[in-house]
Amino acid sequence: MISRREFLMAAVATGAMTAGSGFGRWSRLAARQVLTQDDILGFRPLGNVTLVHLTDIHAQLMPVWFREPSTNLGVGEVAGLPPHVTGQDFLKLYNLDPGSPEAYALTSTDFDALARTYGRMGGADRISTVLKSIRAEREANTLFLDGGDTWQGSYTSLKTGGADMIEVMNSLAPDAMTGHWEFTYGADRVRELVDALPYPFLGANVRDTEWDEAVFEAYRIFERGGVRIAVIGQAFPYTPVANPRWMIPTWSFGIREEDVQANVDAAREEGAEVVVLLSHNGFDVDRKLAGRVSGIDVILTGHTHDALPEPVKVGKTLLIASGSNGKFLSRLDLDVRDGEVKDYRYRLIPIFSDVIEPDADVTALVEKVRAPYADELARELATAETLLYRRGNFNGTFDDLICEALIEQRDAEIALSPGFRWGTSVPSGEPIRVEDLHNAVSMTYPAVYRMEMTGATLREILEDVADNLFNVDPYYQQGGDMVRVGGMGYAIDPTKEIGNRISDMTLLRDGSAIEAGRNYTVTGWASVNEGTEGPAIWDVVENHLKGRDTVRLAPNRSVTVKGM
Repeated sequence: MISRREFLMAAVATGAMTAGSGFGRWSRLAARQVLTQDDILGFRPLGNVTLVHLTDIHAQLMPVWFREPSTNLGVGEVAGLPPHVTGQDFLKLYNLDPGSPEAYALTSTDFDALARTYGRMGGADRISTVLKSIRAEREANTLFLDGGDTWQGSYTSLKTGGADMIEVMNSLAPDAMTGHWEFTYGADRVRELVDALPYPFLGANVRDTEWDEAVFEAYRIFERGGVRIAVIGQAFPYTPVANPRWMIPTWSFGIREEDVQANVDAAREEGAEVVVLLSHNGFDVDRKLAGRVSGIDVILTGHTHDALPEPVKVGKTLLIASGSNGKFLSRLDLDVRDGEVKDYRYRLIPIFSDVIEPDADVTALVEKVRAPYADELARELATAETLLYRRGNFNGTFDDLICEALIEQRDAEIALSPGFRWGTSVPSGEPIRVEDLHNAVSMTYPAVYRMEMTGATLREILEDVADNLFNVDPYYQQGGDMVRVGGMGYAIDPTKEIGNRISDMTLLRDGSAIEAGRNYTVTGWASVNEGTEGPAIWDVVENHLKGRDTVRLAPNRSVTVKGM
């Protein structure tokens, strides 16, 4: 006999309970049939120090849908290693049951169907509930650290210059943070915001080239549970490459491996018994760094949005990957004795928003900062008949929609859209609201360009971005996924070297080969060049959606992966 729980899960997974627009009520019911708040918060404390890590929230104050990647390729020594494992392979590696809450939270497998069962994740008020629970249990032992990419990625953060996020994050009371996309508000705004923070903004690898001095505090030593803990901040090392240099003209970044070692040594000399690197390097960069810098106990890694249910250990260093968009908090308990870490216990805590009770005070605060924009955020543009998502090495359906809009609205043959990892998802059957659009495009340099490019230039762009992603030396991986393309197909072999990865470039409208010497009309957005002129990307996409009740996108087969 089928149980009520099995019936309920089967019904929602097949859409039998999704009458009308949206499925929030049914997802709440289903999620609570499977999970309880006690299940999510359950943890056997260990030792005398608790580290809590949140990273890459990208200004998402509300619960969201976010589909994890179906493609996350690793090359060289890290091929096939976490986090370069996805889908069914991920489930097998971590012994997770298909269709389970963990499978939904951590993989793309059956995401559109399981979204109806388990609902949205995240939300600042649910994160606050989890934090308060941990702090109530371990008040004198807990250190809460924010890995950056916190102030950017939403309509309200753009409108307020990050002030909405800071007001809400202050209520969560981090002990320290570092950054990346924060810098795209420009040096003056960043200084203004950092100076007002009630906690340190750490960035040991950021220097002012004009004055040859540190821009931010390198590290801070805290005491928790009678243990001295050094937290070293590591901002995204390639910020002036991945983002506009002209916004931070006198700041230099870099991995600065020797400086990391010097800061570890200095902190140890000051009596630090535990050293934590609060990093926005990206997972593979941190994995390499952990093997080359001695004395780091924990790297709380960020930037690449990876969510791993177990630490990765490099020598004595634990690498913790806490996901993105507020979907997870990491809790790491350390048993520190005789000046060193003797043992640890870890849990990646999923923030199922339909199960975790919201903190009423933070709910009210979020409503307050969003209130001036509430009507615009809720305005509906169309309904998604196809799941819209971005995250993955190659085109996602939200990127396909953006490219389609660019080509149509700018009368171009080919569209280029940046391979940003931020941007939430919209399940099929859900309305596409202004908020959803801005979650995918909201930034401080949104101008859409239109220009002529030769086929040779297009190939050079693809090769350059591919090397940023697939260089076998992680220190040369400069962030992001592959540039998304519209109107054009190509093949890529990630195992090759730069200049040899891209082939078979084709103009999709007629199937003709892209010719190196021919000019093509190309449109795109998010150029890092100062003075780029054109309409904002959100206006281009909205104009494309006008008069369309629904959005349906065919499967994108324009990119062929070879050699993997």
